[in-house]
Formats: sequence, C-alpha cells, structure tokens
Amino acid sequence: MPTGRGLHAHVLETLGHRIVDGTLAAGTVVRPELVAGEFGVSRSVVREALRVLQSLGLVEPRQRVGTQVLGIGSWELLAPTVIRWRGASPSYFIQQRELLELRLGVEPVAATLTAGTPGAAAVLAAATDMTAACGREDSRAYLEADVRFHRALLTGSGNAVFTHFAGTVEALLRTRTSESRDTITRWTRDAAARHEAVGLALVAGDAAGASAAAGELVRVTRDEFIAEAPQA
Repeated sequence: MPTGRGLHAHVLETLGHRIVDGTLAAGTVVRPELVAGEFGVSRSVVREALRVLQSLGLVEPRQRVGTQVLGIGSWELLAPTVIRWRGASPSYFIQQRELLELRLGVEPVAATLTAGTPGAAAVLAAATDMTAACGREDSRAYLEADVRFHRALLTGSGNAVFTHFAGTVEALLRTRTSESRDTITRWTRDAAARHEAVGLALVAGDAAGASAAAGELVRVTRDEFIAEAPQA
C-alpha cells in the first residue's frame, strides 16, 4: 500500500481516469467520505486530490451540493496530466486528431521563426537521431528523439507561448507508447524523413520551406490517425 504522497497520487490518478473515461459522469457528486473509505485513506488525502482535479477543471465544489464532476468543456485540455488521462481512455484517437489539428496552426509558424537561428541545429540533430533509431529498430530512442525534435522546434522559435506548448506536445507524443505505433515500422521511417526535411530547411535558413515541411509532417500524421481511428 502506498504511503504519503503515494496515497495522494493513487487517489488522484484513479479519480482522474474515472472522470476522463466517463465512469464518473458530468454532474456526479464526489463524496469524500466514500472515496476515503474505498481507498482506505484520510479525508485530507482525498481533499488534496480533489484540489488538483479542481485546478484541472475536472471538478468544482458547489455550495449545498458538494464536489461535482464537470464536463469536458471545463477541462484544461492542454494540461499534460489531462492529456495523459485522455490518452489512456476511449478518446485516445479523438484527442490525437484534435491536438494535431491545433499543431497544424502552431508548428509551421514555429518553423518559420526557428529557421536560420542557433536552435535549428538541435532540431536537425533530433531528426537525425530518429532516423538512426529506425535503423536500430529502437522504438524508445525514436520516441525520445521525436520529443526532442518538437521541443527544439517550438523553443527555438523564441516565442514563450510556443515554448510552453512544447510540454503539451510532449505529453501527446508519450500517449502513443500504449499503442501499436510504438513499434518501428515503415511509417516511422517515412516520418523520420519528413522530420529531417524540416530540420534541413531550418538549418538552411529556408523559412518558407521549413514551414511547408512542418505542415506536411503534422498533416500526414493527422491523416494517419484519422484513418486508423475505430469506426463508430
């Protein structure tokens, strides 16, 4: 049985997953005494977990009602924790499509700003590492290089908001580890080549070319996820 912070984390993770996957539907009242009894923890541990859930927009305390579960319209959908929970839920493909569509509006602009800057070399280096990981069929190294690529692209822009968004993109990429996409396949080799095209244009100072390559990279990935999504 976990203790201290471990108890808090266990309660938080379980409640977060239950809210995001719909087990605790919007409008449900979370009763601390029942949660405490279920997990064998004190009410202070439950209250601490509920405070975190409130900060993420998943619950809200209401006078004469109690702590009520909120719908997705209130969630902090760009928060890495919420992304991780959604990534483990039936909305995995929906979240991928939604955030890839958002990235389509961000990463090509970031590429324009990063082109020809000192940060461009880090983007290309990460893309080269992705290609090398394909050759070794090392899925973990591929993922880590992919994370570095997008972080370097966004932080290299010099835009503080884009830099903050890098944490969102990293969380999204890491949700893929539970999917078949964590294996090295033909598509990852093609994707590595698209990443390299972005990096090469950035290092060459070709802002328009880098923007177009970044848009193509995200667009192809989005279309792949749409094609692979389970049909309703």
